[in-house]
Amino acid sequence: MKENVTIKDIARELGISPSTVSRALKDHPDISKATRDAVSKLADKWNYRPNPIALSLKSGSSKTIGVIVPEIVHYFFSTAISGIDEYVNEKNYSMILCQSNEKWTNEVKNIQTLLASRVDGILVSVSKNTRDIKHFKNVIEKGIPLVFFDRAVDKLQTDSVVIDDEEGSYKAVKHLLRTGKKRVIHLAGNENLKLAAERKKGYLRAMREYRIEPPESDVIKCDTVEEVNILVPQILRRTPPPDAFFTVNDLTAAQTLMIAKRSGFRIPEEIAVVGFTNSQISTLTDPGLTSVDQKGKEMGKEAARILIDRIENRNLPFQNRVIASELIIRGSSAIV
Repeated sequence: MKENVTIKDIARELGISPSTVSRALKDHPDISKATRDAVSKLADKWNYRPNPIALSLKSGSSKTIGVIVPEIVHYFFSTAISGIDEYVNEKNYSMILCQSNEKWTNEVKNIQTLLASRVDGILVSVSKNTRDIKHFKNVIEKGIPLVFFDRAVDKLQTDSVVIDDEEGSYKAVKHLLRTGKKRVIHLAGNENLKLAAERKKGYLRAMREYRIEPPESDVIKCDTVEEVNILVPQILRRTPPPDAFFTVNDLTAAQTLMIAKRSGFRIPEEIAVVGFTNSQISTLTDPGLTSVDQKGKEMGKEAARILIDRIENRNLPFQNRVIASELIIRGSSAIV
């Protein structure tokens, strides 16, 4: 028997019409039990599987969503994917997962793949390098629901779910200032991303509230371990050295903490460190890492809910959901 068995193949073998086979496979009451059993037995024997694209063409729905993330291995995105998957399964949808690897070109290919797969809607967290957003405009123009999560694009009229990045950063830096720190360095993300700009705003708001105007040299683009290894040793040689670091993510925070300790600084007495994500690594450092909880699973579930609501009711008003942040204090910034 050929590999791609169709309803027509089963109908031809049993001497019945394709529509009868289709109804038998759905246990339609108008089809006799004998016919249903015969169809089911042959379908199992020939390993018949419905063609999802053909079904989507017929029904107008594939019951499948696409998800694009920058990095699957990143703790935040893995937890967001877990939340998305949980909600999608509850609603009897399927998910196609794509990874951009922080590359605009990959992101464009991801969109093309998902459109070719006839997904009903797409969830996206944009790459650091995305500036041209024509591929997203194309999705919207095709009438396919598009929801951004964590990393959103303001210029498009669509749904989004983000953490309160500015408020989270404000809480983190204010905590450092309350403990007596004054020379707080911000290791920032790529300002092409709204979240990085918002975290910088929160940092500046807290500093200015304490009547501290940080020099431009205290805000440094440094959001990877490789950049930390180059830049942080240089920063620690300043006179006087900083007494705290607030970083855009936990990986840079953990590496900064390690370098500061190796350089002979006491943590948190001489240098305090605060990250952003509250990932697993925050409980593995010594001392534990203070961090802003990014609530990945909650964000993923909420993004999936909004997308499926949009798929099933196109007339809903757009939602731009902001999830409240929470600062988790550990030993890297306070003696606990």
